Amino acid sequence: MFETFYPILFLVLFATFLAFMLVAFSIILGRRTSLGKKFQAYECGITPEGSTKDPVPIKFFQVAILFLLFDIEVIFLYPWAIVSRQLGWFGFIEMLVFIVILLVGYFYVLGRGALKWD
Repeated sequence: MFETFYPILFLVLFATFLAFMLVAFSIILGRRTSLGKKFQAYECGITPEGSTKDPVPIKFFQVAILFLLFDIEVIFLYPWAIVSRQLGWFGFIEMLVFIVILLVGYFYVLGRGALKWD
């Protein structure tokens, strides 16, 4: 009965073993450096200004959420484009309604100034 699960069990055990071996090799063979700059907040070579605990403006989060919202909605256009001939006029009108709702939301966000970067 459980013979069908043996390949899955083997795969899980092999992946776990491989992960532990890669971590062990990186600990054993890896170079250890203790430079002062390694423990700074940013390692890009630019001296950080202020503290890392400074609040981030809400504008970053707002633009990110709006991007995700409109990006995920546009993803729905791809399946429709594949089967648009099979759906006929009903699918075409339904997608036009969807695009109009999407554009209304976009122009609302644009009118509110949510995408203006001051």
